[in-house]
Amino acid sequence: MKADEHSTEAAAAAAQAEPAAAAARNAPDEAHDGARATADEARDDAAIDVTTEGLPGWLDPVARAARTIEPQQLSRFLPPANGAGRQSAVLVLFGEGARGPELLLMERAGSLRSHPGQPSFPGGSLDPSDGDQETTGPLRAALREAEEETGLDPHGVQLFGVLPRLYIPVSSFVVTPVLGWWRSPSPVGVVDPAETARVFTVPVADLTDPANRVTTRHPSGHCGPAFLVESALVWGFTAGVIDRILHFAGWERPWDRAKQVPLDWRA
Repeated sequence: MKADEHSTEAAAAAAQAEPAAAAARNAPDEAHDGARATADEARDDAAIDVTTEGLPGWLDPVARAARTIEPQQLSRFLPPANGAGRQSAVLVLFGEGARGPELLLMERAGSLRSHPGQPSFPGGSLDPSDGDQETTGPLRAALREAEEETGLDPHGVQLFGVLPRLYIPVSSFVVTPVLGWWRSPSPVGVVDPAETARVFTVPVADLTDPANRVTTRHPSGHCGPAFLVESALVWGFTAGVIDRILHFAGWERPWDRAKQVPLDWRA
């Protein structure tokens, strides 16, 4: 065999061996990346734990209610049996302010297509990055949306319960209310004026005050509980959840359900 034939065969053999060698060289990096991804996921799961450990005593009734309440006890509007609807989550965040226990709320921007100008809990639709909608997805979404809408530092929030999923027929949202304790309060405010008009807290004492409680009546005939607090009319889904929490936590005081506030068709 001639020398140039030997050279050609050697080059071909080297070319065939190179992919295997490259794979061998990259294997440790790929293994490291996989281990790092697994570690990141483990850290994320640890950070998203739901626990009642260390809660202030006044939140115990809420935590107990979250463990036992049935969907139909919260609302007559429940997710469609066929699984339809847009999966979303809200953060029902309890803190402790100058006047005692309080809730974090925000007012949606008037330019939004969905529930414009309405006071609400921070929250929104689940993103693919939030993970499994059946497990930690709603928890991640509630914290992520709260951070995006109010500037809240999620590391200061302890999640301590999850309420059953509910349904908002007008927007087709399937909503998971996630309960949180604002263990380490952080500054909050409007992050994007296109989404949020204002961010505010409401003392629980004001929510339980019978003088601040009314019933809203929509032109469609639907009636529901509402609250006149902090220069806002809190009604709809948000008010319904607050109303049920107050009731099942034993915080509700008798109030005049005949005192009505009419809504218009734009509501």
